[in-house]
Amino acid sequence: MPKHLVIVESPAKAKTIQKFLGKDYEVTACMGHVRDLPKTKLGIDLEHDFEPKYLILPEKNRLIKDLVQQVANVETVFLATDLDREGEAIAWHLAESLKLDPSRFSRVIFNEITRNAIQAAFQKPLQLQMSKVHAQQARRILDRIVGYQLSPLLWKKILRGLSAGRVQSVAVRLIVEREQEILAFQSEEFWKIIAQLCPIEMPKTHFEAELKKIKGEKAKISNEEAAKALVADIQKQHFEIQQIIRKEKLEKAGPPFATSQLQQQASIQLGFSTKHTMIIAQQLYEGLDIGTEGPVGLITYMRTDSFQVSQEAIQECRQFIGQNYPPNYLPDKPQQYTNKKAQGAHEAIRPTSVFRTPQQLKTYLNQDQYKLYKLIWERFIASQMAPACFALTTIIIQAGDYELEAKGRQ
Repeated sequence: MPKHLVIVESPAKAKTIQKFLGKDYEVTACMGHVRDLPKTKLGIDLEHDFEPKYLILPEKNRLIKDLVQQVANVETVFLATDLDREGEAIAWHLAESLKLDPSRFSRVIFNEITRNAIQAAFQKPLQLQMSKVHAQQARRILDRIVGYQLSPLLWKKILRGLSAGRVQSVAVRLIVEREQEILAFQSEEFWKIIAQLCPIEMPKTHFEAELKKIKGEKAKISNEEAAKALVADIQKQHFEIQQIIRKEKLEKAGPPFATSQLQQQASIQLGFSTKHTMIIAQQLYEGLDIGTEGPVGLITYMRTDSFQVSQEAIQECRQFIGQNYPPNYLPDKPQQYTNKKAQGAHEAIRPTSVFRTPQQLKTYLNQDQYKLYKLIWERFIASQMAPACFALTTIIIQAGDYELEAKGRQ
């Protein structure tokens, strides 16, 4: 019989963690929150410090009864829910619902679901961080106070089913303010003139140059008639290169993904919705079966605002770059990224091992899992590479009173 009970959120996560812990541990899933504020009442005492009244969710009554029986037959309970505020709150609700003695349960957190990370977490169990629990409760209570009291007004005045909450109310105001700016915008017509040019000695080489100045002043063309008159006059002129400016520019790669950047790039590059991106990322985090290794987490925790990465992961990434790319791709020192607004509790989203390349995992992942993993893997590898070096060339061309400019980047 197992000596320890480990409670996580999802069955997929439970399956992966069970593999790393062995027979002395039983890993089970609570399937998210087990308690919440009542659906048909405010559930908050506004007169007594906003005290919330939590109830076990009806669909979780059977689960709680089963967990109570399991808890009675083990020595220790480990609450291994996610490491963010929501995960901490779920752990606290479990402890309260199961009436766990503080001496009998511990909190374990990990940023990735790999053997080393799981074993390290269980070797150093923690206590519940009530500051995180209070932060989640404050957010939940604010949602309820705003939404529960304001939404019925929307139903009466606008449309039933609309939600006015902590996020929706602010978002609507931002949209309204932006729409007012759009309506107040005074449009101004302007025209660009682009010349198609080729060197006399290279008649088959064409490039574009844009009109920038007229008699030394910045070109400002406000209507079609003026534009056509200028084109007709410019065509009569002799074009001569006045100056060629060459310089190099280094462009540093972007940092590894935080949640918002991952969602943006998955939308731009893959056409994924925010919801779909997070569902796929959750699957990659919780663990997928990859052949002889069995279920293993492929990325770190995917809800983060941090660009920081552990030193071990950076060294592994630099080792991979050194082994698989030309020497000039590896900088002398690791690249460091910071986000001043980040809480700093989590790492950026990265592969749990860069040596699990997208190509190696392709046969084990479905199409969307592969695409998102490839996006995360490539971003992390690029973040530790040397900056790209671009040769910038600017050509200043004089044509009578007109100055044109051509730019190129290689």
